[in-house]
Amino acid sequence: MGRDVSQGAFTREDRVRYRQKVRRCLDVFALMLDDFGFDADRPMTGLEIELNLVDSAAEPAMRNEEILAEIADPLFQTELGQFNLELNAEPRLIEGAGFADYEHDLSSSLSRADERAARSDANIVLVGILPTLTEGHLVEDNLSTNERYRVLNDQIVGARGEAIELDIRGVEQLRTHTDSIAPEAACTSLQFHLQVAPDSFADYWNASQAIAGVQVAVGANSPFLYGRQLWAETRIALFKQATDTRPEELKAQGVRPRVWFGERWITSIFDLFEENVRYFPPLLPICKDEDPVEVLHAGGVPQLSELRLHNGTVYRWNRPVYDIMNGRPHLRVENRVLPAGPTVVDMLANAAFYFGLVRGLAEADRPIWSQLTFSSAEENFHSAARRGLDAVLHWPGVGDVPVTKLVLDQLLPVAATGLDGFGVAPAQRDRLLGIIEQRCRTGRNGSVWQTEAVWAAERHHGMDRPAALHHMVKRYAELQRTNEPVHTWPVQ
Repeated sequence: MGRDVSQGAFTREDRVRYRQKVRRCLDVFALMLDDFGFDADRPMTGLEIELNLVDSAAEPAMRNEEILAEIADPLFQTELGQFNLELNAEPRLIEGAGFADYEHDLSSSLSRADERAARSDANIVLVGILPTLTEGHLVEDNLSTNERYRVLNDQIVGARGEAIELDIRGVEQLRTHTDSIAPEAACTSLQFHLQVAPDSFADYWNASQAIAGVQVAVGANSPFLYGRQLWAETRIALFKQATDTRPEELKAQGVRPRVWFGERWITSIFDLFEENVRYFPPLLPICKDEDPVEVLHAGGVPQLSELRLHNGTVYRWNRPVYDIMNGRPHLRVENRVLPAGPTVVDMLANAAFYFGLVRGLAEADRPIWSQLTFSSAEENFHSAARRGLDAVLHWPGVGDVPVTKLVLDQLLPVAATGLDGFGVAPAQRDRLLGIIEQRCRTGRNGSVWQTEAVWAAERHHGMDRPAALHHMVKRYAELQRTNEPVHTWPVQ
């Protein structure tokens, strides 16, 4: 949600007032899109990384509050679970040596945070789902102490009215129930932000949706949950199920889930905000005093607080963002499909692939979304989450194609052209896209390394599954600190 919330009980009047205020904000947003000056001259980028804290035994360390106090850096914040932190990189341009700057700053911040975490007998691990998590760890008592998480938990569980079911069937099967949203804390992600102009937002969002499956296949890093090997990117299924406000009857009626891929290509960012208001009841009906109409008529920049808060409780894999910086409003695509890790350079390779590919496709003469059905894009997304680099995706002009062949033959050149459009230095472009290329040629990403390392521990060292997972996480943490890309990591 990105803001503190202290109010826990909401009245009927709160909800009515909030709904009216959200619709008023939506009307003002429509007016702004018509003739307001949005900041879009030089497209800034941003990165958010969600982190796991582990102790010396590779168990989750429920110590984020004390570790944050040790770190004492506003770039680090709490996340849902007490074993989570979030690092928000300073926004920047990626032209020239922008990616090198990201790498230096992220590496320095993480190294410093790891040193401070060690004072509390903990270390930082960058991974989509911490493999040593158990059901006993993901309970309401282990939510972060910030009140906003408790309020969100109460609202989601209250809206559902019954226990939340987790049912994920992959290589192995997991079926269990939970009485809180704590399992969502297992989903630690890497999020990209890309600032875009209002008249090109739809192109960038549509392109982001079209490539979501490719991104997940190449960057998968979450194969284990509760000791079971499930999907290559289990985080996708877990996040959707752990925050589902719908009982079975509403699912059967086709009510949309709050973790949502969407259902159509768009023509304007307004389409997405309007869908949010039309389809999703408020979870946090908290109103501010601002009258956005008065602010707009006075020549100011409306905060649109209620619309933004509501948007923050609809978990699209590519989310629209309205924000204000230095007194000027801007729009961003927030790309949320990828897991954290394995290394800083792996994450920046994922970033370069995304930023380059989305620009290349958004600015193509013939839009990819005019050739690919939306349902095919969604099917690609879930197929990639299940199978990772072994996925076969549907793509215009080639039909059903292995994702590795699609990336190597068609998409890497498009990504390179897109990075050239941003003015990225050729050496940076080639280094980072080269990592994506080698993942596809070797068939090795974070998910593959994790599963192979666990299999090796079980088969060659006689470990049971829990011991193998702990052994793997310790080795993973060691290799992560080398900042060598995961496709080069030895299994033993």
